[in-house]
Amino acid sequence: MKIAVFGAGGIGSYFGSRLAAGGGDVHLIARGAHLAALRSGGVRIVSAKGDLHLELPATDRPEDIGGSDVVLFCVKSTDTLDAARRLEPLLREGTAVITLQNGVDNEEIIASVIPSTHVVGGVAYILATVTGPGVVTHQGKLARIVLGELDGSKSARLEAFVDLCHASDIDVDLTVNIRKELWKKFAVICATAGMTAAVRLPLGDIRASEASFAMYRELVSEVVSVANASGVEMAGDTVARIMEVLETLPAEWYSSLHYDMTHGKPMELEALHGTVKRRARELGVSVPMSEAVYGVLAPWATRNLERK
Repeated sequence: MKIAVFGAGGIGSYFGSRLAAGGGDVHLIARGAHLAALRSGGVRIVSAKGDLHLELPATDRPEDIGGSDVVLFCVKSTDTLDAARRLEPLLREGTAVITLQNGVDNEEIIASVIPSTHVVGGVAYILATVTGPGVVTHQGKLARIVLGELDGSKSARLEAFVDLCHASDIDVDLTVNIRKELWKKFAVICATAGMTAAVRLPLGDIRASEASFAMYRELVSEVVSVANASGVEMAGDTVARIMEVLETLPAEWYSSLHYDMTHGKPMELEALHGTVKRRARELGVSVPMSEAVYGVLAPWATRNLERK
């Protein structure tokens, strides 16, 4: 199976490397110093699930790769539209473009540029960060993908990809309701990213504070409320189930939003809490905690964007 990883940062490099180790023909698309390191010394994965060091083809030009069976679309949500406009050389009949991004709007943005039949919804539960050019550090052991066709159908192309994931020791699930999974992940990431970035402390400290943990739960609840108002029916115990998961995450975890904020990088604030705030206002849903997080982090997002 030929796989192009568009956006071979932390998440893309991790899953791309695992898939290559499992037998996939993997090609990485990256940029800058990270790309230079991938070309000269390969990709190094530091992980409790097992370290890897692989020499994989790497480029910044999709046309160098050509038509692929699967495109793992892992760019930051701030780059979704620009990257989608560069997908065409990677497409052929049946190509699955699986987005593993933060947010609930990326699929529609991509489908506005390429035929919607190529677009597959996906969520990734993992904390993997580029800690140096060519080096990706995976924190904890959680590394899970959930994916599904947007129309709810079952497809041979996704079943084949799942088989490769299993051969690559990747925890993966197929679903016929990927939109519900997208919103569940959205609730997880909005709460975790919002709190770690706003508080500037890891999850363990946030959970240890009664006031902060209550706000953490409210952020989850607000996103679930917006999902329901948007027509995505979430089960009545969704908030409780998400909180059970959040209580098991490593105490030392931060988030990519916190990393970007503290390292002067463009932040995904608009795709996260900005989207919650905007949709809530359109639907008449009250989201005071999401608005508070947005207000706290907006100056950082503006400052980092100006530094880009």
